[in-house]
Amino acid sequence: MALSRGRKARGERVDYWPGFVDALSTLLLAIMFLLSVFVLAQFILSQEITGKDTVLNRLNSQLNELTALLSLERSANQDLEDQIRTLTASLGDSKEEQSRLEALLARGAGAATSAEQRAEELEDTLDDQRKVTKRAMNQVSLLNQQISALRKQIAALEDALEASEIKDRESSTKIADLGKRLNVALAKRVQELNRYRSDFFGRLREILGNRDDIRVVGDRFVFQSEVLFPSGGANLNEEGLGEMTKLAKALIELGKEIPDEIEWVLRVDGHTDNIPLSGTGRYRDNWELSSGRATSVVKYLIEQGVPAKRLVAAGFGEFQPLDPEDSQQARDRNRRIELKLTEK
Repeated sequence: MALSRGRKARGERVDYWPGFVDALSTLLLAIMFLLSVFVLAQFILSQEITGKDTVLNRLNSQLNELTALLSLERSANQDLEDQIRTLTASLGDSKEEQSRLEALLARGAGAATSAEQRAEELEDTLDDQRKVTKRAMNQVSLLNQQISALRKQIAALEDALEASEIKDRESSTKIADLGKRLNVALAKRVQELNRYRSDFFGRLREILGNRDDIRVVGDRFVFQSEVLFPSGGANLNEEGLGEMTKLAKALIELGKEIPDEIEWVLRVDGHTDNIPLSGTGRYRDNWELSSGRATSVVKYLIEQGVPAKRLVAAGFGEFQPLDPEDSQQARDRNRRIELKLTEK
């Protein structure tokens, strides 16, 4: 049975697709996180640009007001100059009047100069704001390009993930189909082995005859321990050697008929009653005694020509009784050797 499980383990195939799908999903989540960060950054820059545009509009409005004011100042200056020329023409060379008019002219010129300076400062500020806005627009453009590239990568990953899922579904379908075929093959093997087991039991019945101390229980051929071994011992007695010689011949003949692809074995199980051993003999407890008896049977069958790879020995002590009653008759039944033809 352990060999059967080992053979099945060799048939298993490691499936890397679930791990690949998990890695792609993790990468997709990371990319979506970066995309969210870029979108948030774009929103913040857009808000900042909107604020800059508001300031720029306000500065443009102030510049327009100063331009209008400068225009008014220039117009007033022009009026003053006209008045000066008119007064000069009308009053002649009056120095006092001329001084007064020159002061008025100087004050008008100063106001015009101040307005021009303020207009220049506003123009410089507007230039700075335009530069900031241009840099922000460049950053937005770069972010848009990066977002576009990320979207392309996400689309490629989604395509790869979809292809992986399709391949995984196809693999699952193939595995399910192989499982069905394997179950059919195993069922066929079991049927074949059951047929050979029936033939084997039939031959043993013919060889050993109808004896009360040798019987079939379920799918096992059962020998009472007294037929094969002395009390408390594990060496085959004369009668046991004779019975095992017959068994070896039947196994060898059966082995010639069973196809090579059927990995069959004969399992020899040793069982004792529930009376503890004294511990002073060769065997300390019923575990060792049951294992020793099963091993003796296997070794003798090998000596008679049965292939060693077709034999298995196991000891169960008193822990799998046929009769759970605490009586001498039950203990006699429980001391036994069981033979089971099975598959590895």
